[in-house]
Order: sequence, then C-alpha cells, then structure tokens
Amino acid sequence: MSLSVAQGFTKSLAMTVLSEIGDKTFFAAAILAMRHPRRLVLSGCLGALIVMTILSAVVGWAAPNLVSRKWTHHVTTLLFLGFGVWSLWDAFHDGGAEDLDEVEAQLDADLKANGGITKQKNQDSDDLKKQRRPLLAQFFSPILLKAFSITFFGEWGDKSQLATIGLAADENPLGVVLGGILGQALCTTAAVLGGKSLASSISERIVALAGGSLFIVFGIQSFLSTVQ
Repeated sequence: MSLSVAQGFTKSLAMTVLSEIGDKTFFAAAILAMRHPRRLVLSGCLGALIVMTILSAVVGWAAPNLVSRKWTHHVTTLLFLGFGVWSLWDAFHDGGAEDLDEVEAQLDADLKANGGITKQKNQDSDDLKKQRRPLLAQFFSPILLKAFSITFFGEWGDKSQLATIGLAADENPLGVVLGGILGQALCTTAAVLGGKSLASSISERIVALAGGSLFIVFGIQSFLSTVQ
C-alpha cells in the first residue's frame, strides 16, 4: 500500500467512524435490527453506505478535473474547518437521545402508515417463509430494500457524505473508499448488533467533540499543505 493510499485510508477510516457513531442512520439501523432479521438490515444498510461512499469518492476524484486543483483544495479546507465547528457546536447543543427518539418516532410513523400492526403480527410466519426462499429472492426482500433506501437517502447530503467528497478531492480516492467502507462496516455492524444499548452507554458529546477536533485537524493540515 503506497503512502498516499495509506494516508487517505487512515483519514477516511477515522472520519467515518467518528461521523457515523450516533448518526441518524446509525440509530435507524439499530431500530430496524430490533424489528427485523439482522442480516437483512445489515445487508441493506451496509450496501447503501458502500454505494454512497463510492459515489462520493468518484465525485471528489472528478472535481479536480472539472475545477482548478487550487480551488478544490481551498474548498476542502473550508469544508473540514466548517464541519469541525459544526460538530463542536452539536456537542454542546444537541443530545444523542433526542436523535434516537426522533428517528424512532419517524420509523414508527412509517410503520403505522404502511400497516405496521398487521406486519408485526405476521412477522414470524413471514420470516419462516423467507428462510425457505432462494438467496436471490431474499436479496430483494422488502426489509432489505427498506433498510437500503432509508440509509441511502438519510446519508444523501449529510455531513459525512460531503466530507468524503472533500477528502477524495484532496487524498488518494482508493484509500478514501477503502477506509470509508471499513469504517461504515464497523459502525453499521455495531449498530445492528447492539446499537441502541451502545448509544445509551457512550457519550454522544465525547464522540461529537472527537469528530469535531478531527475535522479541524484535517482542515489545519490541509491549510498548511501545498497544492500538488
């Protein structure tokens, strides 16, 4: 692994983990996993995050070819510094429990709107039927598609997506993709296996402070570095 790939990988991994823990899509994966088969929720959420990471990295990689490298470098610096201040602001003004309650309320509303009570009663029999289906049929399970769509559109335009675009514009895109995918896999697996208990046991403020500090460090490093 070359130095540029390793640098992009390390930055992307750290940024992704600190951005995604306690994020709304993290809570959504945790809540969905408590109501539906974990493997389907994990596959749907992780699939959406991998697609989003690759798309973001491609946009970031293409940006210097469409706009001056100097300008993309300056925009990336401002993004990191801005996201750092944003995260630090959230650390002192927002609470993780509020995000969890908000996501749970949204999913409950969606569940009721789609006849969730009936689905809940028939969940056991549906799960038995799904186990007898071929693997390809399970891949197109409504639960998997729901987890995919909720996660994909929840991440669209989110801070972590924009930060990935900025990072890929300034670092090796391959390293950014690999680090981002690994970070997403770690966070999504943690959310599916025990996200709600994990969210209640960790300090959201500490995570936000660490993430904000990391963004500011990246911004300062980008500001001090020369445009290649």
